[in-house]
Amino acid sequence: MARPYSSRSNFSYPARYYPDNSTSLFDDLRALLAQAIRALVRFWRERGRRMALATVLSLAHRLRQNLAYNRLLSFPHLVVAAWVVVLLWGERWTFHSKVETCHWSNWENWPAGAEPHRVALVADPQLIDPHSYPGRPWPLDPLTMLITDNYLRRSYNQLQWQLDPDSIFFLGDLFDGGREWKTAHGKFEDPEWGPHPKNEQKYLKKWHKTYGEFYWLQEYARFGNIFLNPWVRAVAGRHDERKRRKLVASLPGNHDLGFGDQVKVSVRDRFETYFGEGNRVDVVGNHTFVSVDSVSLSAASSAQAGRHDLRPIYEPVQRFLNGLNETKQKAIDRELRLLRGEAQQGQLKHKIEDAEKANSDGNPHSGSNAPELPTILLTHVPLYRPPGTPCGPLRERWPPTKPPKGQTEAVVPDDRNAISVSRGYQYQNVLGEEDSEDLVKKVGNVVHAFSGDDHDYCAVVHSPAQASVPEITVKSISMAMGVSKPGFLLVSLYNPIDPATGQPLRPRQPTLQTHLCLLPSQLSTYLRYVSFALLSIALLTIRAFLVPSLGLTPFALDLLDTPPRSSPSSAAAASAHGRKRSLLPVFKAKVEDYDEYSLPRGFTASHFLNGHGGSATRDRSGSLGGKSSPNGQAGHRGGDGGGGTHRSGHGRRKSHGKGSGGKWGWAGAGRARAAPRIEIPSEGEEEEYGGHGYGFNMGGKWKARGRRPMSTFGVVVTELWTTVWRVAWMVVGFFGWLAWKG
Repeated sequence: MARPYSSRSNFSYPARYYPDNSTSLFDDLRALLAQAIRALVRFWRERGRRMALATVLSLAHRLRQNLAYNRLLSFPHLVVAAWVVVLLWGERWTFHSKVETCHWSNWENWPAGAEPHRVALVADPQLIDPHSYPGRPWPLDPLTMLITDNYLRRSYNQLQWQLDPDSIFFLGDLFDGGREWKTAHGKFEDPEWGPHPKNEQKYLKKWHKTYGEFYWLQEYARFGNIFLNPWVRAVAGRHDERKRRKLVASLPGNHDLGFGDQVKVSVRDRFETYFGEGNRVDVVGNHTFVSVDSVSLSAASSAQAGRHDLRPIYEPVQRFLNGLNETKQKAIDRELRLLRGEAQQGQLKHKIEDAEKANSDGNPHSGSNAPELPTILLTHVPLYRPPGTPCGPLRERWPPTKPPKGQTEAVVPDDRNAISVSRGYQYQNVLGEEDSEDLVKKVGNVVHAFSGDDHDYCAVVHSPAQASVPEITVKSISMAMGVSKPGFLLVSLYNPIDPATGQPLRPRQPTLQTHLCLLPSQLSTYLRYVSFALLSIALLTIRAFLVPSLGLTPFALDLLDTPPRSSPSSAAAASAHGRKRSLLPVFKAKVEDYDEYSLPRGFTASHFLNGHGGSATRDRSGSLGGKSSPNGQAGHRGGDGGGGTHRSGHGRRKSHGKGSGGKWGWAGAGRARAAPRIEIPSEGEEEEYGGHGYGFNMGGKWKARGRRPMSTFGVVVTELWTTVWRVAWMVVGFFGWLAWKG
């Protein structure tokens, strides 16, 4: 007796009876990839090659149609050509023409033979970044950066290549959010007395996580690509050994560092590492340019200076100002030695000394005997002025208030035409009154001051407490800073001196002239684009209506193969003409007599000729026969058009279901596929459609049956859409190319 089955049996089969067919995920993916490749190869061999060839031939045919001479010179392409001129004007030529009007010879007024030193002052480029418009969605944010960068690049390139200044000074605010990008070293937390405003606090976490040191370095490279590289190329392209060129971009603004007690030392250290010291002295054109970090200087007079230790912020600039006279003398002495052609001397001896006992009095060229040159003060924040001090007629936002009758002086106060004396988070429109007076006094011999920050032009003459210093606040060069017409300031310096003594050769004569150079209004340019776009659409619409009414050659390729629908009068005339002339059918099934592929398998034409399998036959002439007569002959109907049941005519063939015989086809063929048809036009139809220029090949009597005629409205809509689309994508493509090129 067999042992009953038990699941508790300890018997097990060897492993060879249970092969392991499991596969890894990698093997499955590899098998799937191999299967997909085989399917693609099979598809390519069966249909892919034919489809690719058909596509290439279709594209080649369409390209040949579009490259026809008449099509290239068609009206839509003339509109595109006009757009090319408009875009070149708006994106290139207008910058050239605006800067060309600012040429030095147009406004300089120096004695004959003078060789002035020419300086360009650029203020507040403020490269747009994620801090500028934090809530703006992705497509608009990079587009805004691209447009504003191109505006800066085109303006600055024209400044370099047309005006060719000897020196360029930037007046701060190089970046818009430079102070917000986290540093790799040092403390970066906001002070407890200066938190971010509420509308920015929700973005702080993202800014600190996404935009750090590496992003700031990218912004630095972006600034260099727009401003530094063109200057290097311009200097390399001009070999004038008599002129020494200089570019200074180290003056910081409140958007670069912050303002006053909210300046982060780590942010300032990073800025000065790449751009240089913010406090510096440069002798340019026999004038002494003194750049002062006024945003850090303001920390000493802030409300938090008595409560917290802010010395790391303001001590460097105070130390610079306290030793400024000696620094100026050394710089002037060095410049005079260069003018005399003397070798650089006066280096200290190489010896190790104790820092507390070191003495630099042994320097033979300390500059203590150097003469004083006219001093020009550069500061990002404007000097103090009483509220309502007017800025003059060149201020864009508000012109000066018209004075009352009989008054020749400007209206004071004029709040609309003045810089607002106010402050807020990380900004202050003007320096404090005490800071301004102390600054002018320590710099000394200030003949002119230049500042930025306000974004608009402002010219004032300060009070005697500030040495009656004239000051010009330079316009921003950026189109995104709230002014319609950005600009920059040109300064011409002419102060000939005796290289031996440093004394001026024209004492008590003006040594400085300025000119405001305005750039094009980008808003006006875009409004012109909109106006021309509306004009283009109107012209294309008018032409689309004229195509069917005047019989113009359509631009749409689809209309070249589609006949227009005739008007009722022309259709009636053609119908009457056809009744007089047409004695034969105008449509014929294009099927050969022995086309066996159109019959069911096993059937041939002899089946029908012998009376098998169908109720109607057709001979070679295409005549339709009825059922076989008793004597075996097929009875033909119709004759001369008299009394038969069959009617030959001009009407459309009726559609027949599966298995039904067509009126001009095989009866009982059992195939649903309809045979292709050819049309026999009448002479009236030839005359009607032959002269409309819609591409009909009416040279012969036989042609393939065309598409259904299109209504006049359909022709207009198709033509308008085709022409507008052609103009739109070509214009947008050209604009994109100009934007990509910069």
